[in-house]
Amino acid sequence: MTDAHCPDGILRLINRGNRNQETMVFGCLDDQLPVEHRARVVDDAVSGMDLSEFYVGIAAHAGGGGRPAHDPGVLIGLWLLATLDGYGSARELSRLVDEHIAYRWLAHGERISYHTLSSFRVDHATKVDRLLTRLIAALVSEGLVTMDRVAQDGMKVRAAAGAASFHRQQSLAEALVEAEAQVAALAQQVEARPDEISARPRAARERATRERAERLEKALGLVMELDAKREADTKPARASSTDPEARVMKHGDGGFRPSVNVQLATDVDSQVIVGVSVSTAGSDLGLAAPMHSQIVERTGLVPKDYLVDGGFTKHDDIDAIDAAGTRVLAPIPKPKDKDRDPHQPRPNDSPAVAAWRIRMGDEANKILYHLRAATAECVNALFRNRGLRALTVRGTDKSYACTLWQVLAHNIMRATVLRRPITA
Repeated sequence: MTDAHCPDGILRLINRGNRNQETMVFGCLDDQLPVEHRARVVDDAVSGMDLSEFYVGIAAHAGGGGRPAHDPGVLIGLWLLATLDGYGSARELSRLVDEHIAYRWLAHGERISYHTLSSFRVDHATKVDRLLTRLIAALVSEGLVTMDRVAQDGMKVRAAAGAASFHRQQSLAEALVEAEAQVAALAQQVEARPDEISARPRAARERATRERAERLEKALGLVMELDAKREADTKPARASSTDPEARVMKHGDGGFRPSVNVQLATDVDSQVIVGVSVSTAGSDLGLAAPMHSQIVERTGLVPKDYLVDGGFTKHDDIDAIDAAGTRVLAPIPKPKDKDRDPHQPRPNDSPAVAAWRIRMGDEANKILYHLRAATAECVNALFRNRGLRALTVRGTDKSYACTLWQVLAHNIMRATVLRRPITA
């Protein structure tokens, strides 16, 4: 106990502890992590995955020297847990590995730099995509995913670009000239005084200036292409100098922001995501048929019903999905003529579109369509809660890679629930 005087002059006893007192702590990392923690669920899921292709690219090997690489299974587990916890920053994840018991447990007590974590997240999209396909195939073979009904929906995710980064052709051309001059000046500086800047900072500066010039060149090329196609009375095109692939899109709150369009297709009965894509299209029109084709290719199954909202009802897509053997359930647009029955076929309708109009006049099909909101909106909300509100990477390829981690993490948790034995 230590003594302390309060303003009223009364002597009180306060226990402040002792930071310098030495203590003994017994136990291992495994003892410190609760048995029910979901880090163990993630670790079990990763342990059951075939990760052989992740190991092929590791250069360090016995007899050849080199520093041992971090285990890809550890990096996968860390990103899956971080995704479930709503962390999307490699720097934050690296800090969690140092400070948080669950992340230290997944990392087996090893420290991992944010450079390693950042590169791993975006460099293995194709391999993560195959992990997702194998997980879905396993759930299908177990009868947990039936594909009777699939619901597709899109969500606008803020891109890593500001509204002020959008410029017209002249501004982009001027910025590109300046960026190329900076690249040349830096190269001359390094050549003249190679020892003035150490290797790592020099490489970082060179990479940053080079990538900026590449982004400006890509943005300029896009604007020139769009300007060549635009009508005379329309405004000149603009593109972002930060992320040339970002597009200004309208969000659900009515605001317009640089974004990408994330598309998710979900099995209605299991809420397992069976299709994913990232688009630069500002609307969902025309995105249903490509997603349907991806689902059939990924799962080997043709859905019985395909549920989409009114933004997806492109007649060509309805024809393509119907030809594949799937019924489209989507609302019929309100006709301009109030006296016309919207569920009666139009003269120019194809057989598939005519059947869709008639189908949506049936009350039973209307009830089935209502399952779309309960499925797609729930999944969208989960993704928002896990941090998929704004991206920290540039370009659709990296955006797709980050989205894949979200989808894989979601399906692992769904698989855990679906495989749980039913108790009386």
